[in-house]
Amino acid sequence: MSAPTTPYTKYLGDREPLATIRDSIERVATLVRDWPVDRFERSYSAGKWSARQVLTHLAQTELALGTRARMAVVTPGYAAQAWDQDSWIALDSDLSGQEALGAFLATARMNLAFFEGLSAVQRATTLTHPEYGALTVDWIIHQMAGHHINHLLQLQQIA
Repeated sequence: MSAPTTPYTKYLGDREPLATIRDSIERVATLVRDWPVDRFERSYSAGKWSARQVLTHLAQTELALGTRARMAVVTPGYAAQAWDQDSWIALDSDLSGQEALGAFLATARMNLAFFEGLSAVQRATTLTHPEYGALTVDWIIHQMAGHHINHLLQLQQIA
């Protein structure tokens, strides 16, 4: 079976997604855990999110995509909801950089354990999405792996 194509395929390439997720979680943790408070407020480019916002977005995405995958596995015919990432960022604007990092690491590790425990049948479970159409849980896993890399690259620019 060929790997699914997601909006983040260019970042993942032909790498194995679960190993990539495991690696990217640890790379983010190592990169930012000792940052001073002011570095979390730096951006990788003018007009773009700060490191704190990138970490908040990563945590929020873990919440949303992990829930999506879990719902798909246990809910036949599950239809995912879209969300506006900029509106979500505003909801958690009071998180510090360290709090955002902690939220990301905890939810990402929980999702990784969940994904690693899925059978091939569960990974092939289908769901629908209003923007992307018919998807599988495996598509979510591949999307998340590439998404991690995308934002890791941004955090590396800030470092």
